[in-house]
Amino acid sequence: MANNFCVIMAGGVGSRFWPLSRTARPKQFLDILGTGKTFIQQAYERFQEIVPKENYLVVTNALYKDLVKTQLPELKDEQILLEPLRRNTAPCLAYAANKIALTDPDANIIITPSDHFILKEEEFKKQIRNGLEFVSEKPALLTLGIKPCRPETGYGYIQVKRKKEFKDLDNLYKVKTFTEKPNEEMAKIFIESGEFYWNSGIFISSLSTMLESLQQHLTEIALKFEHGRKLLNTASEEPFIRKTYSECQAISIDYGIMEKAKNVYVLTADFGWSDLGTWSSLYENKEKDVQGNVIRADNVMLYDTENCIVDISKNKMAVIQGLDGFIIAERNDTLMICRREDEDQIKKFVTDVRIQKGDSLV
Repeated sequence: MANNFCVIMAGGVGSRFWPLSRTARPKQFLDILGTGKTFIQQAYERFQEIVPKENYLVVTNALYKDLVKTQLPELKDEQILLEPLRRNTAPCLAYAANKIALTDPDANIIITPSDHFILKEEEFKKQIRNGLEFVSEKPALLTLGIKPCRPETGYGYIQVKRKKEFKDLDNLYKVKTFTEKPNEEMAKIFIESGEFYWNSGIFISSLSTMLESLQQHLTEIALKFEHGRKLLNTASEEPFIRKTYSECQAISIDYGIMEKAKNVYVLTADFGWSDLGTWSSLYENKEKDVQGNVIRADNVMLYDTENCIVDISKNKMAVIQGLDGFIIAERNDTLMICRREDEDQIKKFVTDVRIQKGDSLV
């Protein structure tokens, strides 16, 4: 356990959850599910039996330093890695991996998003432990794949090849391909084939294997961070990171490493996982009334309305009539009404609002 590290990626703005998720306070810092814990707090607690508290790193935008410190007061300042710019997940990984290398070259690392919902926590922990055991003995990059229950177009998919023999595991496979967010027809084909799993975006690897993979597949990014490793944990860290991020391409771990590497494996599992990144994913995971509505509000009256998700502030009253399959979401100064089937346009709404009305509303 002493060699286990957890990197929580918490720098996104969660624009698909607008208007709840805002630039000033994105979804990972919100209690969207009404559990009493924000997403990032749940992510932190999820690994406490597996990772010592001093071995956590949270990588986030510099804007969110105080939010992280408030919500995760157990962390020291040096455990909060501040990104000056958004450059997707590969530079985030390179930053964290080089930081860990200064502490424990023999580390095994878990890289996890900060905004996932997991229903079966014990099964999840079991698979994480299995994964850590595997990567500690094999030079492998490992991800967790979720058995799909519907032709979801908002997730990436992993196609498996052959089973990998390792101790008594019967759910470890070599990865054949990664596919980003297919259309509905293709997603149906994936499910019917039985060869595809949802990509959870959770990665496990030994530190040495991850650094080697960065060097091989993202050489330019790897070299930038390696050359400045001696500056980390010093007064020069902030200017070094600011300069390095300005020179890095924006690229994900999936595109930059996992789709190229030959030593990628997947543990397939079912632990009640959802990437709660959209209103529809929230709708799927919440209890519905007899008309199929998800209501997250105290003062709402519905007439001839079904299959909607309604999220209204406690101090507001809403009367809604005649809608079917809509998102009705309100926070403070913003009301959004959007067909659920068209929610992929929300990012466009946010961009248009920013251009026409200014940053304060997004």
